[in-house]
Amino acid sequence: MYLGMLQISPILVVMSMILLLRRPPVQASVMGAALAIALWLGGAATPFSESIASAVSQDTLILFASTTFVMAPGLLFVIFLERGQVNLSLSSWVKNLGLSPRLQVVFIVFRLAPLLESMTGFGVSLIATVPLLVALFDKERGIRVALCGMAIMPWGTLGLATVIGAALAGISAFDLGSTSAFTSAPVFVGLACIALFVAGLGSVASASLLVLAGTLFITVLHLVSLATGPEIAGVSAAAVITIAVLAFARIRAGMRTPWPVAAWPYGLLLGIIVVLKLFNTATGFADHFILQGDQIRWKPLASPGVALLLMDLLLLRKSSADGVVQSLLVRAKRPLLTIFFFLLMSQVLVKAGFLKLFTATLGQIDQVPLVGLVATLGGLAGYLTGSNVGGNAIVMPQIAHLGLSPEYLRLFAAIQNSAAGHAALGSLPMVSLILGLAKQSLPQEQQFTRFAFFLAVFNVAMVALAGAALLLLARG
Repeated sequence: MYLGMLQISPILVVMSMILLLRRPPVQASVMGAALAIALWLGGAATPFSESIASAVSQDTLILFASTTFVMAPGLLFVIFLERGQVNLSLSSWVKNLGLSPRLQVVFIVFRLAPLLESMTGFGVSLIATVPLLVALFDKERGIRVALCGMAIMPWGTLGLATVIGAALAGISAFDLGSTSAFTSAPVFVGLACIALFVAGLGSVASASLLVLAGTLFITVLHLVSLATGPEIAGVSAAAVITIAVLAFARIRAGMRTPWPVAAWPYGLLLGIIVVLKLFNTATGFADHFILQGDQIRWKPLASPGVALLLMDLLLLRKSSADGVVQSLLVRAKRPLLTIFFFLLMSQVLVKAGFLKLFTATLGQIDQVPLVGLVATLGGLAGYLTGSNVGGNAIVMPQIAHLGLSPEYLRLFAAIQNSAAGHAALGSLPMVSLILGLAKQSLPQEQQFTRFAFFLAVFNVAMVALAGAALLLLARG
């Protein structure tokens, strides 16, 4: 018992530092990684060896490189969007669509926010949605609705966390993304219902509309993930729903408001991603350059980072380069350092045998209560780190070592992925970003922090419910 607690102490220290001591995730990740290495050198797990150290280094660096290759150009893309006030033009466009207040909320929370967040991540959708929602309602309601919209889409940054989670779990990103669509299903509809209720626009008719829209959303998310992977799944699902709402608005009210010209970078980025996907599928070009670690392999040319990098080069030609590098370093430094040390900690814990006793204990638990435990662990890791990638880095390796059959491994990995993703998007960093955009004061921060925590708990419960239902269906 003592040895088991000692071996998982790096994870406990990370959670204690963030939850109890209120330290930044970057400090907690450094402390967790340092403690894991110190315990390994001290003989708390498999004896230190150069071969294990080499395996840890290789897989950590490859995972980090695959993350950086998407996050760095993604953040640069965000900087260019802000300079061009692209999301503000989207806000004005939504105001001019002529939608009813109910349809406006549904459109923003269930369509526009997921669409923007899926393409970029980093809370970019908030730049467009918070000012718009605060203008539609009073500030308190607008912020609560924005929180719901933020937490509804865990496929930010072009599915990066799902791709990393799949690598950590040792399964296909296609399988993890398509299964996660089902484990997240009740969250999509549930959060949209809460948003309408908070806005004072809830009704039986609204709930019926959301169920229909949610079914379409989940279906597209699942099919696209299964066909092409998770990179454009969230974008595709949100785009299909967006087109459906615009068609409905045009038929019902005769509105013909064209897509804002200033938002062309989003359309072109999506087009480049699709073209590169089709090109790699047809030619196998991405297979010519593969980075292989001990257990992790990465195809850089198949990464959405290529599309983001091409867009950045194009936008750089149309914009001033003054201050771009400095802005990128300021934004990227903390999240990338945090993810690096979380990945390092996870690889040390896995490859040095720290998790054997803990996963053996988990393996003795019946799978039905295990669903709730995995969802809780994933949600807690995502909420505390403020990152789906960070949440997956902490918990996903434990899922991989439970000794589950491929079918059940895919299901439990999806439960972890969904729980961490939805909880991370309602975390303290996101609350701070929303409040900053809405220019709210510190006393109100506590109130909205509690609401965000309620959403995180609700999301974990919904993921656990979906996971349990899927498990029972799998058992027949």
